[in-house]
Amino acid sequence: MNKNDLVKKWFEKAESDLVVAIHVFEDLYPKQIDIACYHCQQSAEKVLKGYLVNQGIEPPKTHDLILLCRKCTEMDQDIETILNDCSELTLYSIATRYPDNNDITERDAEIAIKQAKYIYDFLFQRTF
Repeated sequence: MNKNDLVKKWFEKAESDLVVAIHVFEDLYPKQIDIACYHCQQSAEKVLKGYLVNQGIEPPKTHDLILLCRKCTEMDQDIETILNDCSELTLYSIATRYPDNNDITERDAEIAIKQAKYIYDFLFQRTF
């Protein structure tokens, strides 16, 4: 697979996670808040990795969006504008996986979806 195809695959996977997040939050009853937040984190992770691949960099095997965002910022300082969103979404890579975390609210999921969409669109424009 060439680099361009791989970058497209990363972005397609990221978009799929975003679609799932929106679906489980908006279309299911009860709303699947934790699952929506998890898929928002996954979408952001994949789009950051896709951006890195597009820059010719092998993305690190991590779920830490802050680390990934900082790595992307090395190529484009403007990417720092999404660092706060990445920081908030990073929490959902682990917090949503276990049953003892009931602190995530509907409002958190609404914000996570907006953040994931923004990150996706922001990096899509810089990649394609």
